[in-house]
Amino acid sequence: MSTETEIDVFEEHRPVLMGVAYRMLGRVTDAEDVLQEAWLRWSGADRSTVRDPRGYLVRITTRLAVDRLRQIKARGEAYIGPWLPEPLVTDFAGTVQDAEERAVLADSVSLAVLVVLETLSPLERAVFVLREAFGYPYAEIAALLDRSEPAVRQLAGRARRHVEERRPRYEVDPAQRRDLTERFLAAAAGGDLEELMSLLAPDVRLVGDSGGKAKAPLRILQSADKVGRFLVGVARQGIPDLSVRFLEVNGGPALLALSGGRPDSLFQLDVADGRIQSVYIIRNPDKLRTLADA
Repeated sequence: MSTETEIDVFEEHRPVLMGVAYRMLGRVTDAEDVLQEAWLRWSGADRSTVRDPRGYLVRITTRLAVDRLRQIKARGEAYIGPWLPEPLVTDFAGTVQDAEERAVLADSVSLAVLVVLETLSPLERAVFVLREAFGYPYAEIAALLDRSEPAVRQLAGRARRHVEERRPRYEVDPAQRRDLTERFLAAAAGGDLEELMSLLAPDVRLVGDSGGKAKAPLRILQSADKVGRFLVGVARQGIPDLSVRFLEVNGGPALLALSGGRPDSLFQLDVADGRIQSVYIIRNPDKLRTLADA
């Protein structure tokens, strides 16, 4: 296999490899590091013995991601305030034609689900990602992870129950989420508390992630009154030289606020029954760097 071919093969499978690594880690930079290591192993391997390049690359990537996740958990670094995944720009609306497949992919990479996945063990998370997001058969997952099929089925069942018990309820209809995001922006920017309250579910949650590097609530806010008043207060303070951009992030519409052309805050909403159930705000500058050119 020529050098050009080995690069072509890796690039052909890069999207699925990035999908696995990011869902495993919830961190774009860590996922990119894993892909770099996977490339080094692929380029140095005896590829004449590789019958299934995709399977080989997914196995390498998954195992590297499991190792990286174990290292992160072992470090036990304290995070200031609530933690949210590093946002990932996606384009499921433009690249995935089947609506059901698009919904599955969007759900598996959503902020809400990734937060819950953080509570799984590395092996549980690997099995859940490969099975639920990419539809791998249990036997194939067992081979990828060097585990028995019964053990993999047990891990999958435990992970699925854990996720279903803890994940918030929301809908993935992009049109409804986009509509509510636009109305949310108009109400928040205008300081219209009454309109905001009409959009927020009574028990709405606001999760702000700043990592202690920007202003954001250090605890989750819950109730329409607390969330609405906080957002109106933020609007009154304002963002210097504000501009706004809509993006598809983690499978759903999101609002990127820029200050002087630099990412300042990312807002995303979870919606159910026509009301906003969760407001996610990411202000940690380390997590917004990849959005500068989005």
